[in-house]
Amino acid sequence: MFHERVPETFQALPTSAERRRSVWSALLPRRGRAVARMALSSSLALADIAAILAVILTVEFGYQVVFAGDSLWVTSFRSLRLAALLSAIIVATNGLREDYSLDGIMAQKLNFQRMASLWLVAWAAVLVVGFLTKTTNDYSRIVSITAFVLGLPALVLTRTVAIRLVRRSLASGSASASRVHLVGYEEDIARFYASHEADQLGSRIVGTSYLRRVDPGADTVSRHDQLQEDLDLAVSVVRFLRPDDVFVLVPWTDTAEIERCIDAFLRVPSALHLRPGSVLDRFPDMQVARVGGVSGINIGRRPLNVAEIVLKRALDLTVAAIALVSLSPLLAAIAVAIKLDSPGPVFFRQKRYGFNQQPFGVFKFRSMRADANAVFKQATRNDSRITQVGAILRRTNLDELPQLLNVLKGEMSLVGPRPHALAHDRSFERRIALYARRHNVRPGITGWAQVNGYRGETLTDLDMERRVSCDLHYIDNWSIWFDLQIMIQTIVSRRAYKNAR
Repeated sequence: MFHERVPETFQALPTSAERRRSVWSALLPRRGRAVARMALSSSLALADIAAILAVILTVEFGYQVVFAGDSLWVTSFRSLRLAALLSAIIVATNGLREDYSLDGIMAQKLNFQRMASLWLVAWAAVLVVGFLTKTTNDYSRIVSITAFVLGLPALVLTRTVAIRLVRRSLASGSASASRVHLVGYEEDIARFYASHEADQLGSRIVGTSYLRRVDPGADTVSRHDQLQEDLDLAVSVVRFLRPDDVFVLVPWTDTAEIERCIDAFLRVPSALHLRPGSVLDRFPDMQVARVGGVSGINIGRRPLNVAEIVLKRALDLTVAAIALVSLSPLLAAIAVAIKLDSPGPVFFRQKRYGFNQQPFGVFKFRSMRADANAVFKQATRNDSRITQVGAILRRTNLDELPQLLNVLKGEMSLVGPRPHALAHDRSFERRIALYARRHNVRPGITGWAQVNGYRGETLTDLDMERRVSCDLHYIDNWSIWFDLQIMIQTIVSRRAYKNAR
């Protein structure tokens, strides 16, 4: 067994007690490091408080300047009272959810949905408190509404800047970064270094202990003694270095070795982590979960839970019904134009796979010349089959409007992975990993891939892979706000019309 990254002073300890104490002081975690980590974590909370205070004071003072209301003292006290209540709710909730945790910040991205939900809850609490204390009349409706609208963007912007500064401060060489010791076989530790950039770890590796591979031909006692010798030495080094975290990089298949590593390193005052293989990088949100009396590592939840399905369905029904009624004159005009432009039906219907790969008939305005004997072929640029009216409908996405009927029938959603022709599904499912996972939710009239320009003809597998990547991102990050964002981008974004033909 051998070690790496052990400070040179450890290899040649002085004999005098004074020199030995100085070495220990250098090797043990600095007291200031804990203070620095607390300061960095607290800075995120202070950033939230500063954003809330700045928005409310600015709005309140602006209102007083325009409408010449109360005195500056009364205005300041009122603003501080509102800001204090909002800040207390948001900071306390984020603290309980560990949103200010430095390790969580390094591992996760900014979650807009969580911030928006908390902002709504905080204002609901403010309304309740105002009602109970009979102070709702103290605040102008203009001030309250403006602060509510501007507060969330200010929080998001401030938090984004603060997180970037904190992440920069938590670079691998930073004294405030977590101190980590690695234990495992040589090839597993080498694989760990190869798959992780040092400046992106958000931690500082202070020691590495390598376990020797046991000779398969050795007897049980020899195998046991060799591993025990390695673990005893590794534990001694960990006790001396006092890292914050110990990572055991032993493969899952070596269950006996993992058990003995656990028994050995549970005796040292460091957090113990098992990291068997690269599967944890593929599923960064996995966690231990219980189903009844059975425990397991949960690597993925259902795409939508019951409450989310109800919420999304309510949005679909509401918007689809309103859209059909309000757009009925436009739909009628398009139908007349199609009939006048070329013979054939107004609507085109084709089988597609929906939720859980259940086939359904998707509605579209016909944009090509009718041919009952035609074999399916994907539309291409300057396709001669496309009619004059059909070309306009495709460029403007108006040919998709009849799918509002599919939404009302429950076969589609307003937002989701776009359904492909059955021939495409069968072909790409065999060639692209996780392609079929697109069918874990209802297909949509528009989707994250479409608003990013990944639509139209797929000339290569790479074209479809990019589209599938966007679809899977949507499934993994769904929120009602994400749906609303995609709907708006479908109308106003230029990329949503890219490759439309």
